[in-house]
Amino acid sequence: MANTSSRTLRLLSLLQTHRRWAGGELADRLGVSERTLRRDVDRLRELGYPVHTSRGTDGGYQLAPGAVLPPLLLDEDEAIALAVGMGEAARSAITGMEASAIRALTKVVQVMPPRLRRRVDVLREAMVSANSAEPIVTVDVLTTVAQACRDEERLRFSYAARGREPSWREVEPYRLVTLGRRWYLVAYDLTRQDWRSFRLDRLTRARPTGARFRPRDLPAPDAAAFVRAAGGVPEPHTVKALVHAPAARVRTTAGQWGRVEEVDEGSCLLTMTSSSLDWPVQALGNVGAEFEVLGPPEFVAYVREWGERFVRATSAGPASP
Repeated sequence: MANTSSRTLRLLSLLQTHRRWAGGELADRLGVSERTLRRDVDRLRELGYPVHTSRGTDGGYQLAPGAVLPPLLLDEDEAIALAVGMGEAARSAITGMEASAIRALTKVVQVMPPRLRRRVDVLREAMVSANSAEPIVTVDVLTTVAQACRDEERLRFSYAARGREPSWREVEPYRLVTLGRRWYLVAYDLTRQDWRSFRLDRLTRARPTGARFRPRDLPAPDAAAFVRAAGGVPEPHTVKALVHAPAARVRTTAGQWGRVEEVDEGSCLLTMTSSSLDWPVQALGNVGAEFEVLGPPEFVAYVREWGERFVRATSAGPASP
């Protein structure tokens, strides 16, 4: 039975690697007869994998799209790439992406051996760009906290508040929140007997205690509102600008910072959401094209202030040697 199970997994891995396999070639790769191969294919179908069979001289086997998504087999490099991608997607500005990405990341990482988790963290640290200087949250911390929130399980960790020495905290985790391109945990602090928000980049050695709890009522409309009130995180600005450049060009230089919608062949609408007005100004400057700020009013005033500052800096002419 063990040999049959391992062979079935190997067959699934091969079907996921190539679009189509000839029956004889697939049987040779598995070291079995074509009759045994047919039985293994039937076993995969019983598990929900839609394996299509074609007959004739060009016949073979192909893994087709199905009505539901069955489990995927990933090799080590594919699993690492998926975990890194989901970690970045969780921090994206796409509405609703954070929760889905965290669920996917948790499912992948919880079955990873420690050495692969370390590779994921190294890769994510290496991927930090010059335009994204926010502290990195390790995959272990992110997934451990997410699982504790999901399972309603008490969590213990070391936390270094700003300007203070690290201290141990035991909490009832409530929700993960991403604001201002940072991750926060909203939780009830059992030591201080009060609600708190914790920045995940300042949190280390997170471990679930095994003790379950009944969630308390949060003293705020939602977790994001609580973080803003507790930590002074400003409400985000939604910046819109009409850029006089093709959409493809703008996506190349500023697409990672917002949504680009084509208006016509030579212009597009760029929409960016940020708690700071600094990086939308930089993103628009990096495009290298004329643009018109459509809103909000505070961003119009901010861009005008920047422009006046640059004009004053150059109005005196070139400095003497």
